[in-house]
Amino acid sequence: MKKKLKIIIFLLLMIIFLSGFYIFIKNKIDQNWQVKSIDTMKYSRDEAQRGINDKNYVSSIDRQMAEIAGAGANYVAIGTPYDKEFLPVLRLWVKAARRRELKVFFRGNFSGWEEWFGYEKIGEEEHLRLTEEFILENSDLFEDGDIFSSCPECENGPRFSYHDKIAVSKHRSFILQEYQLTKKAFEEIEKDVDSNYFSMNMDVAKLIMDRETTEKLDGIVTVDHYVKDTEVLARDVEALANQTGGMIVLGEFGAPIPDIHGEMNNQQQKDWIEAVLTDLSNRSYIKGVNYWVGVGGSTALWSDSGDPKPAVEVIRQFYQKK
Repeated sequence: MKKKLKIIIFLLLMIIFLSGFYIFIKNKIDQNWQVKSIDTMKYSRDEAQRGINDKNYVSSIDRQMAEIAGAGANYVAIGTPYDKEFLPVLRLWVKAARRRELKVFFRGNFSGWEEWFGYEKIGEEEHLRLTEEFILENSDLFEDGDIFSSCPECENGPRFSYHDKIAVSKHRSFILQEYQLTKKAFEEIEKDVDSNYFSMNMDVAKLIMDRETTEKLDGIVTVDHYVKDTEVLARDVEALANQTGGMIVLGEFGAPIPDIHGEMNNQQQKDWIEAVLTDLSNRSYIKGVNYWVGVGGSTALWSDSGDPKPAVEVIRQFYQKK
C-alpha cells in the first residue's frame, strides 16, 4: 500500500513538474520576438503631405506614439517617404518615437518608386543612389537597434510578371544590391541598424527567397501576409520558414480587410488577432511581428480620436511578455 502511495505521489509530482516546464518553455518562446511593432502607415505615409503646418496632424503623432508604447510595443513602423519634401515630417515621427523610448522600423520609400504623390517614376539605379545619399546625409535620424527598409514590398515598383524567370532573377539581384549598399552605408555612419528586412507579399517571397538568397540577407525573411483563416496564415509562415531556412518577420498582418476577412465586429477582430498571436508565439522561427495598423483603416486598433478597441488588450498581453 505504501509503495502504491509513493508511486501516486511521484506521478503527481511529475505532472506538476512537466506542467511547469511546459509553461516555462512556452514563455521562453514568447520572449523570442525581438521586434514587437505597430504600424502607422495610414498617417505617417498617406497623410504625410499635411505636414508640420497642420496642428491636428502634429498632435496626432504624439498621441499615436503614446498609444503604441502603452500597448507594449518596442518598435513603431513609420512609413513616411524618404524624399527631401517629407524629411521634416519624418523627423517629427522619429522624435516622437524617441520620446516614448521606441525603436524605429523605417518602412518608407522614395515616392517615385511607386509614383506616390504624383512623383515621376524612378528606376533601380536612381533608387540605389538616393538610398545611399539618404542614409549618409541623415545619420542623426538613426539609433542603434533601428530597422531600415529601403524598399518595402519592392515588387510594387517594377510590377514584374511572376512567370518571368528573368525578371524574378533581376529583382532578386536588385534586393541584394540594396542590402549590400545599405549595410555599407550604416557601417560608414557607425550606426548598428538592420537593413535586411525586405518585406514582400507571400507569392513573391516564395519566388524570391530561396536558401541562398536568405543567407545573403543574413537569414531574415520578411513577409506581409493577409489571409482570412488564422490557421492558413500559420501554415504559410511555417512553409516559408522551411523553404528558406531563415528567421521570419511578419512585416504586416491585421484584420479585418473586408475583401479578405469580410466584415468583423470589435470582438471578432480581437478573437482573430488573439488566435494569430497565440499560434505565432509557439514558433521559434518568428523573429518579429508588425501589426498593421494602429490608427486609420479597417484594421485599426484605435479609433481616429484615440479610443482603444478590445484588440488593444490582446496586443498588450503578447507584446508586454518579458
